[in-house]
Amino acid sequence: MSGVGIDKTEYIKKRIRACDYMCVAQLFLEDNFLLERPLGFDDVKPRLLGHWGTCHGINVAYANLKAFYDGDSNFSFVLGPGHGFPALQANLFMDGELEKVDPNASRDLRGLAYVCHNFSWPDGFPSHASPYTPGVIVEGGELGYALGSAYGVALGHPEKTLTVLIGDGELETATALASLNLRSLLATPKNGKVIPILHLNGYKISAPSIYARRSERELNEMIRGFGFQPILIDGDDPEVFQNALKQKVDSPFYILRTAKGAGGPNAHHESHQIPLKSPMNDSNELRTLEEWLSSYKFNELFDAEKGFTL
Repeated sequence: MSGVGIDKTEYIKKRIRACDYMCVAQLFLEDNFLLERPLGFDDVKPRLLGHWGTCHGINVAYANLKAFYDGDSNFSFVLGPGHGFPALQANLFMDGELEKVDPNASRDLRGLAYVCHNFSWPDGFPSHASPYTPGVIVEGGELGYALGSAYGVALGHPEKTLTVLIGDGELETATALASLNLRSLLATPKNGKVIPILHLNGYKISAPSIYARRSERELNEMIRGFGFQPILIDGDDPEVFQNALKQKVDSPFYILRTAKGAGGPNAHHESHQIPLKSPMNDSNELRTLEEWLSSYKFNELFDAEKGFTL
């Protein structure tokens, strides 16, 4: 994993920045993907469709887990909130996994333009994870199945370790809650290790999540009731995340707490879907989008010809 051995913390931060930028670019941009000129109305997609709110948290989890389990071929990351597909696709693009199944997704400017332009686009990539995506076995529009699927993969494979990112709205589903009982049934030396991670960002599509309204004690006691040991990761600091992963406990259950839509425009930071509705014809929103994209300093992380320079 390039860069991790030099300074893991800095590499993780840069990776998160790069993937956050690519999420925004996928959601909004039709052209001018490196901001080589001032952003114009024609650079923005005429129809905006996708989900920003969960993306930063997915990128935080993915970057930290990939760094921690670097080189472990028996490790897998399972994503529950498939509506956060821009984040998943950004990471797959960065690692070259997307290029393996689609040569157009080369890790240079041409490939970046291809991925961003074709997100939520006719005959392009869907707004949710789909079976076309490398490693995806179910469409991401219906939540709740990730944990059960992970336990199924671990069954009879003691060499495997699977981390499962679960949205806090997703954990309200009957399927996700019922799947927590699988720990007591399948946590044996004959099966692999399944590690849940609750992404507690506070909101689902229409309201605050139930678990965001519970006290920390209430949430921890519920998790302990299913036989797990809760470990809080408060915020997106890689050192905090890495230290949490190093804790030696049986049946860990991580709680990653980040703000909904972290990194987005301040007035819309809790947005579940698209935080800017009309940057294709509203000059104020266009400037806000340009400032948002510029804040990631993507030009420090990506070269048009060489690709990623993390």
